[in-house]
Amino acid sequence: MAEFLTVSKTEEGTRLLRWFLRHFPAMPQREFYKLCRGGQIRVNSKRVRGQEILRGGDAVRIPPTIANYATEKPKRTEGGDAFNLADLEALRKCIVHNDDDIVVFNKPAGLAVQGGTGIRKSVDKMAAALFPYDKISLVHRLDRETSGLLVVAKNHKAAQSLAEQFQTKNAHKDYLALLYGDVNPERGVIDNYMLKGQVFDSAGRLNQGTGQRPQRAITEYNVLSKAAGCVSWVNFSPKTGRTHQLRLHSAMTLGAPIVGDALYGGHKKINDSLSVVLKTNNLFLFAYKLTFQHPSSGRMITLRATVPDFMLPVIKFLELKMP
Repeated sequence: MAEFLTVSKTEEGTRLLRWFLRHFPAMPQREFYKLCRGGQIRVNSKRVRGQEILRGGDAVRIPPTIANYATEKPKRTEGGDAFNLADLEALRKCIVHNDDDIVVFNKPAGLAVQGGTGIRKSVDKMAAALFPYDKISLVHRLDRETSGLLVVAKNHKAAQSLAEQFQTKNAHKDYLALLYGDVNPERGVIDNYMLKGQVFDSAGRLNQGTGQRPQRAITEYNVLSKAAGCVSWVNFSPKTGRTHQLRLHSAMTLGAPIVGDALYGGHKKINDSLSVVLKTNNLFLFAYKLTFQHPSSGRMITLRATVPDFMLPVIKFLELKMP
């Protein structure tokens, strides 16, 4: 006997074929279209061709003959997506602001912002699936390992406005980071130059063999508290946006890499007492506050993100101050 599945709000705007391949990932497309032609697959009791756009609340008829396809080994869908409905629902729960022009996520650590070779899940592709009627555009980045606030444009006008704000630094980001080391002085401005994972005191030095000139990198920092005799809880306000800027400034300028940073030395064992609560390899770098001008209303908006779950036990254990 056929059963009926209800399309969730998360799935609204998805084409019927893509919806089926997410729910029944091992189902051949030829079988799907054959069942559509035979009237075995229906939406709200109506016959379909397979490319219909689904709405939240639609009732989809599921033929009993395809039940096994849901439990077999998943395959990539027609568009090459490697995420499923559970992944989309998890990202939807990360939304902290949403309107006609923008959507802002509290991005979890480990999720890539942009898709590419070898990247199976990314915010840009998943946001496009969540908002299929909008033109999703990235306007700034967070490292894959970094958690926190990420604003995504939903139309061309918003993308232009936000991209300009991030480029000119009229949009402002604040980060919290746990550093492995005793940072002194406790407040200051780091102003030097970077190129491909290296830090330079002067822009005049060229990277040997490339002829490329390092780019200026500026970060304001303020130590909020220190604990366990070996860690510093720091507020970072970057004034430029170089690749791995905060990670490099922590490790190479302050001499205190961010805890969990396997690339720049923050993966060292801290001490026995902190290891009791530090049960994660995640990077302790969190974009907790974001200020920008709304692309349509012109109002200045400041958003704050909830601290990620993996940080909470350490913050509580060390009695770290929140800004």
